[in-house]
Amino acid sequence: MERVRVLVVDDSALVRKLMSTMLACDPGIEVVGTAADPLIAREKIKQLDPHVLTLDVEMPRMDGLTFLENLMRLRPMPVVMVSSLTTDGAEVTLRALELGAVDFLAKPGNDLASSFGDSALEICAKVKLAARAKPRARATVRKLEVVPRLSADAVLPRSQGAGSRGGSPIIAIGASTGGTEAVRVVLEAMPPDAPPILVTQHIPAAFSGPFAARMDRCSAMRVCEARDGQPIQQGHAYIAPGSHHLLAMWDGARYVCRLHDGPPVNRHRPSVDVLFRSLAASAGAATIAALLTGMGDDGARGLLELRQAGAPTLVQDEASSVVWGMPGAAWKLGAAAETLPLDHIAGRLLALARRTHASTICA
Repeated sequence: MERVRVLVVDDSALVRKLMSTMLACDPGIEVVGTAADPLIAREKIKQLDPHVLTLDVEMPRMDGLTFLENLMRLRPMPVVMVSSLTTDGAEVTLRALELGAVDFLAKPGNDLASSFGDSALEICAKVKLAARAKPRARATVRKLEVVPRLSADAVLPRSQGAGSRGGSPIIAIGASTGGTEAVRVVLEAMPPDAPPILVTQHIPAAFSGPFAARMDRCSAMRVCEARDGQPIQQGHAYIAPGSHHLLAMWDGARYVCRLHDGPPVNRHRPSVDVLFRSLAASAGAATIAALLTGMGDDGARGLLELRQAGAPTLVQDEASSVVWGMPGAAWKLGAAAETLPLDHIAGRLLALARRTHASTICA
């Protein structure tokens, strides 16, 4: 099998060296070159024909966003952004994802050698998955420690029966790689009085607040980062914090958001499986759930639990997904009743919510 050819672009010689070393640990990756700025990178892309680019944001002669915008217009290719874990860095990274970057890596603020070393497995995985993505315009292997893979049982035991204490529908959305843009497309299409929406997007803690603020600016709904105990209300969308699992629970009179700092599930916190399981137990058939683009299979089993509880379920189709990992896994598992292109998902969720509400009233 052909190795993934990577070009590392960063103005820091240390970062270029560390990134190259980390990537070289994986026998499925070949670092074909490095570049200190976008102008050098432009020539090396022509010469070396890499499959994936890792791209810094702040560089001399041309900033990373400008270069990314030009690249996606003239020669679309998978790009993984490297950004600092700051508020400004989060905003820039979200803008990069809008422009077409497939994924991002968090650049540590200090002790680069140690921090990058700890993230070697993640770096390699993101680059290899990026190579399989469909970007859209607008040696001796060092043993790497693998984080144990836990199921949703580690946070929330599966309920023996599904419940629905209120007739009002709740929409649940899960996403990962490519999901920040996919979630934006869905939320932009929602009216201000849409049913409440709970979103679990795999995202670092420093990025989830800015992501929620960005979604609030582009949607007619009120979008916020979820808080523990916050009532779940119509016309509001709740983004899971990057540091906690998001659950929906019945508190005796209404549904509320609950945050849980338990262990990562499917190596993610927040986990889509946890959100979906909580809704299968508390809202059951009143839930309408969608699993969007993302690597891995987080959310697939949770979506199946929701379908078994009588909830309408759907996944984003392969053609419109950046990575058809999570939705593909759910589809193969029989967890989704239908598969739809991204631009049809919001309308379908609303139609299913209306049908769910009408059937509850008639009952």
